[in-house]
Amino acid sequence: MISSEHYFDWAATSPVDQDILREALEFSMEHWANPSSIHAAGKDARQALEEARKKAAEAMGVKAEQFFFTSGGTESDHIALLSTLMRPQKGSVILSALEHPALREMTQSLKNCGWEVIAVNPDKTGKITAEAVKEKLKDDTVLVSVMWVNNETGVVQPVEEIADMLAKTCAGKRKPHFHVDAVQAAGKIPMDIAKSGIDSLAISAHKISGPRGIGGLYLAKENQFHAFLKGGGQEKNVRSGTENLFGARALSSCLEKYFISEKNTAAMERYEAQKKYTAAFIKELLTIPKVTVIPHNRNGENEGKDFSPWVVQASFPGIPGQVMERALSTKGFYISTGSACSQGSHARPVLDTMGISGSEKEAAVRFSFGHATCEKAMKELLDEIKAVCKDFL
Repeated sequence: MISSEHYFDWAATSPVDQDILREALEFSMEHWANPSSIHAAGKDARQALEEARKKAAEAMGVKAEQFFFTSGGTESDHIALLSTLMRPQKGSVILSALEHPALREMTQSLKNCGWEVIAVNPDKTGKITAEAVKEKLKDDTVLVSVMWVNNETGVVQPVEEIADMLAKTCAGKRKPHFHVDAVQAAGKIPMDIAKSGIDSLAISAHKISGPRGIGGLYLAKENQFHAFLKGGGQEKNVRSGTENLFGARALSSCLEKYFISEKNTAAMERYEAQKKYTAAFIKELLTIPKVTVIPHNRNGENEGKDFSPWVVQASFPGIPGQVMERALSTKGFYISTGSACSQGSHARPVLDTMGISGSEKEAAVRFSFGHATCEKAMKELLDEIKAVCKDFL
């Protein structure tokens, strides 16, 4: 079994919380019936599902009726995006150029159906400003999507400012639906979803030590849109398909344990510690000749404010990213060269939109951390990085 001690690719997926998964599996075996069945066994499963929903919602600080279980972050994103296809009239949608492939690649379906897809590019710091979104708004814009934390650079996007701008700009008329991919934000940064002004939000369990195949969708209001995919009408017609009680139980427990909020003191303390670990990590990286951190304004001073302390993108000019990844892997240290959902391609669209040069982009790698990452392991990673640099530079 590969050890997770020197695993630094948490943004791709996280090592599971074995206690939570075991408990969820045993629980689902006890409550094994279909939650939509009306007999006693079905009602028992339904009660268990709703208890999981309530626990997940409480952890996130939202109402139970605002939270829906899905198969993961991709489906949660698709529900919001593809709901536009159910509208009787075509219009435009606005997406940040930083979006995960789950949204970025799916926009082609909208284009094929006659929708206009408008991209908003980040500034050089990797940030999508409210002003940039406002400049792209049109009278027929029905949806705006901006991710909360970028999965490659760790930049925290000003989603509350964007939500406020949309509310003020569209006062007295129809406001575009504002969707946020929070897959890299939930359990990673403090979030006040209920007060954010966001209309919908996607999360995924396997980024916070839960199982794959389960995620969540927050909807501020009911009946905001009609689901594009139809079926048995489960999850109030938002997401049809037999409910995954094992996944729901596990996700709710992971959110209860790892979602960062003022009431979750253990998660908040771990978050504060990670800010210090990452600040020291970045400052030490920048002492290595030629090394840059992307975006270039990141120097370890604004961890937790402008950047998620769990994701760091750095470039080692003269060492191709894949070479650095393989060199560290042979030593038992695991990193990545970008989004795991784009590993079949050498393209780096997020870095392209930020204007990162070809040589710097080619030498860029991502380090991502999690709640089980210790300061000692990060220092050991730095030692191995320096050894690789010494060998190649």
